[in-house]
Amino acid sequence: MIGYWPELRKLRDDNLEDARDRLIELMAEYKAQKGWRVIVVFDAHFVPGIKQTYNQHALEVIYTAEKESADECIERLTHELRNRHTQIVVATSDMTEQNVIFGLGASRMPASELAVEVGVVKKQIESLAKSTQLQKQKNRISVSPDVAIKLERLRRGLKD
Repeated sequence: MIGYWPELRKLRDDNLEDARDRLIELMAEYKAQKGWRVIVVFDAHFVPGIKQTYNQHALEVIYTAEKESADECIERLTHELRNRHTQIVVATSDMTEQNVIFGLGASRMPASELAVEVGVVKKQIESLAKSTQLQKQKNRISVSPDVAIKLERLRRGLKD
């Protein structure tokens, strides 16, 4: 994802960890809106002894082991998690990896398609936030304009 999304690619050029953190933030928003389990896998097979798995923003984040690529980790997870009641979608633009996970029974989604979906989710969240703000500004009780004026005058302590 980081190499395919312009926002993340720009961050990666300055600091890879910033790009990873931003991807996690975006996927947390996506997860919150979709309600799906989301696992983010980062390739760390060239970094000795870094294997980590932890939760961040309600996401599962995995840094692979020293001699394990992200693709190998994704394939292993796909094999472990698949069953009749679980639909697995793997987001990758690596055609070889898409073919492998498709063979394991998972659906595949290119990075560009996920970027579009994340954009749609961001717009949905913004729209929901905006409508919530508008609802908060309104009174809970609908009143006619003349009653609203009288109530406002009362609130301010003005005489009729």
